[in-house]
Amino acid sequence: MIRLVKKAQKGNDKAFLKLYQQFEEDIYRLAYVYVKNKDDALDVVQEVAYQSFKKIDTLKKPEYFKTWLMKITINCAINVIRKNKKVVLLKSDFEVLMGTEEEDLLLSLSLQELMDFLQEDEKSVILLRFYHDHTLKEISLILEIPLGTAKSVLYRALNKLRKNYKGAGNYE
Repeated sequence: MIRLVKKAQKGNDKAFLKLYQQFEEDIYRLAYVYVKNKDDALDVVQEVAYQSFKKIDTLKKPEYFKTWLMKITINCAINVIRKNKKVVLLKSDFEVLMGTEEEDLLLSLSLQELMDFLQEDEKSVILLRFYHDHTLKEISLILEIPLGTAKSVLYRALNKLRKNYKGAGNYE
């Protein structure tokens, strides 16, 4: 992968396309969790492709290509949210992301409602940690925040989720 990144940085379009396609599904999933609808998520995927292609030469460490793409994805998704301000979640769109099993859908909708209680920074940390299995150190790099801040944001978000989960009549 590092060799492909270096080729892409030198202007090799095919190398960039091959790299980007490896992570396109991850980009879509992360974007969808933020923007909550298929069309906006696809717009984010397209914007990430454009931004990353345009700025690939600014990537300092090729081994962090995926991390760099996820950072761009988060930024683009937040920009779409700011533009739209109001997004309606459609059941059929959510099924595309989470599957069509009724139990899974109910659990996914509950998780989605809980995630809505979080601020953007908290949501980013939770998604990167639990949906994408990044370490706290990787999260601090992606979000460009100190490691201690990443930890405190994570614990604050988890406490909010616990309180809201219990407040909704659910108990562990």
